Amino acid sequence: MTRIAVLTPDPADPSYASQWPGVRDRLAAALAVVGIEAVPTPWTAHIDDAAGLADYPLILPMIVWGYHRDHRRWLRACATWTAADLPLANPAPVLAWNSDKSYLARLAGRGVPMPETIWSDGVTADTLAAAFASTGAEHLIVKPTVSGGAWKTLRLSPGEAVDDAPEGSAMIQPYLSTIETAGETSLLFFGGVFSHAVNKRPVPGDFRIQVQYGGLYTPVPDPPAGALALAQQVLAAIDEPLLYARIDMVPDADGNWLLMEAELIEPDLYLDNDPARGAGLAAAVRARL
Repeated sequence: MTRIAVLTPDPADPSYASQWPGVRDRLAAALAVVGIEAVPTPWTAHIDDAAGLADYPLILPMIVWGYHRDHRRWLRACATWTAADLPLANPAPVLAWNSDKSYLARLAGRGVPMPETIWSDGVTADTLAAAFASTGAEHLIVKPTVSGGAWKTLRLSPGEAVDDAPEGSAMIQPYLSTIETAGETSLLFFGGVFSHAVNKRPVPGDFRIQVQYGGLYTPVPDPPAGALALAQQVLAAIDEPLLYARIDMVPDADGNWLLMEAELIEPDLYLDNDPARGAGLAAAVRARL
């Protein structure tokens, strides 16, 4: 059996301790079918020295949940892995730039449709007042450009006090109420080939679709043609040798699909909602090997 490494969270970070082992187990089960053993190792054990990863023919960073809370060390680790020319998939340079949501501005510059976004070096009452005035939005979404799992993500009304505003670089967008009715749809690609899709909706009264906030997940057997077209447009705009990608999108009020994020680092691949139970991912990993 071929042994490959799978990077996992910092053992000192308990945030996702009840969730990520299940993701690891589903990944390991899918790979075992094609004769691959997934060996877990914390990414924080390899920040400044890549020697512990050098003997693996492939390294998957798919479960580095929580890296956004330690972004400086994450970038240092990516630089170490790049310098060592480790066989990471996705590649270490991709792991670095995809960790800051400012990449969305570059994709928008390449014609990818996404919600109107204001990029800010900080969030103040004046910043928010100007954003409400310029967008005409009834509500705004505010989140750090380095974030994950809706961390420090806020939905605000005009004049609402902000007690936990993101520090540093942030993005501000008009709130799309379609997240409550149509949900967010994620399309999964392995080796550039579409695998499966999942729709995620928040519980009534919330806007966050993550599991930890009660998000409801449903397989989408036949994703809309417009959603598939947007996902392909995003992948073409990125133009990197990606082993896996999760493209998250939401329709606007007119039914036009808008990119929310291109998850290329540690997305939950929703293998439990994949009719093939990860066979496409396993085939892509085997082909990469």
